Amino acid sequence: MQRNSRHSLHTGPSPAGRLRHLIVLAGLPLAACNNMNFESPRERIEVGSPATWQAASSGSDGKISTGWLNEFSDRDLNRAVDEALAHNQDLKAAAARMRQAKESNIAGKSRIRPTASLGTSGGYSISENGKLPASESERYGLSLAAGWEADLWGRLRDLNAADDADYAVVRANYRGARLSLAANAAKAWCNLIATEQLLELAHSTLDSNQRVLRAVERLFKGGAGQGALDVQLGRTNVSASERAVKATELLRDEAARSFEVLTGRYPSGRTRAQRELPTLKPGVPAGIPADLIERRPDLAAARARIFASAKRADASRKALLPRLALSAGSGTSVDHFSNLLNPAWLTSSIAANLSQPLYEGGALAADARGAVAANQATIHDYSQTALEAFREVESALAADLSLAEQEAYLIQEVEQAALAQKQAARDYSDGVNDDILRVLESQNRATNARSGLIRLRNDRLQNRIDLHLALGGDFKTEAR
Repeated sequence: MQRNSRHSLHTGPSPAGRLRHLIVLAGLPLAACNNMNFESPRERIEVGSPATWQAASSGSDGKISTGWLNEFSDRDLNRAVDEALAHNQDLKAAAARMRQAKESNIAGKSRIRPTASLGTSGGYSISENGKLPASESERYGLSLAAGWEADLWGRLRDLNAADDADYAVVRANYRGARLSLAANAAKAWCNLIATEQLLELAHSTLDSNQRVLRAVERLFKGGAGQGALDVQLGRTNVSASERAVKATELLRDEAARSFEVLTGRYPSGRTRAQRELPTLKPGVPAGIPADLIERRPDLAAARARIFASAKRADASRKALLPRLALSAGSGTSVDHFSNLLNPAWLTSSIAANLSQPLYEGGALAADARGAVAANQATIHDYSQTALEAFREVESALAADLSLAEQEAYLIQEVEQAALAQKQAARDYSDGVNDDILRVLESQNRATNARSGLIRLRNDRLQNRIDLHLALGGDFKTEAR
């Protein structure tokens, strides 16, 4: 009987066989589990976009450069944007956050790998015992522990995939920061040029008003019939022009400060631009592919958030399934340091832990349902972001066409106002017309028309930049 007993011990299942039995036993309650009936999350969503933009003009597609800055044909503008991309502090901070996210992503991947730790300890004590000699003791310890969770159902892989998607969100946000910075730098540069032109116009208007005043004073002193009221009105206009010069100088300096901050410079307000605004190509190419909008960084980030939320929802559902964790440890404690690594003193252990959640107050099931709801929320967020993107593109396209038409009318207005100004001044000097108000009115009309043309041309540039920002790039390059 004793031999049979020893024989039965040797013919039992191996450790690997016992492990398989544990997995089978843990899976039995799974068949009766009613907690896994959750709505499946969605990893992607398609938003219907128009075949072409409604506000685009008719005609054949145009061929333009793949770089949206080249649309403006201005080397100084390109240099201004390059300076901003190289020195802007917000962009540098965004780059640092992207590096931080990358390291966090690497750290998160450790969840699927084994862990190991090494520990040491040491102690020394002296015990007094009356008249007897004191006793001394020392103790040293060495321990090694390792653990690993087997990813039976892919829960950890889902979490890793969600982390990868989170990193994709950060990368998309960084690309968005670069695009936004480039657009803002270009707009700030155009604003600076426009204020330079407005300041030049203000000086020109002041000179013109001063000439009118001198003519009025000369006629008044010569007794040609012009009264003191004409002189006072002329002086009023000169004072108003001097005030306009100071106000425009302030606008120019503020525009310079805005550009300097974007380029990482101290906002001294001393930066000066050339006197000519960049020129636009005749018009936006017709038939711009609507799917170009998918390049937009905010939409790319929103799609990555959908995928991340779907993977986390999958992981939350799989958290209800059994988990297999393996752990191993080895340790020793000796009274002499020389024995610390003596194999005779080492003790080792290895264990396998298979757990199946049974009841946690509904917490895990609630987490799973909440994760699916979070996935649905990201889908709705993406849909709303896409609709806003479509609106921005359509509005920019409509504004581009309208501003171009307005500029054509305003050019005619400037030409006619300039002719009227010259004629009124000539009639006043020749005595054909002695009404100074007509002279001042024609001058103001000409100044307002020229000022309006400067502002409208700048508005066209600003709107075209907004169009590229809304499209996420130029009119040609497709998303990759």
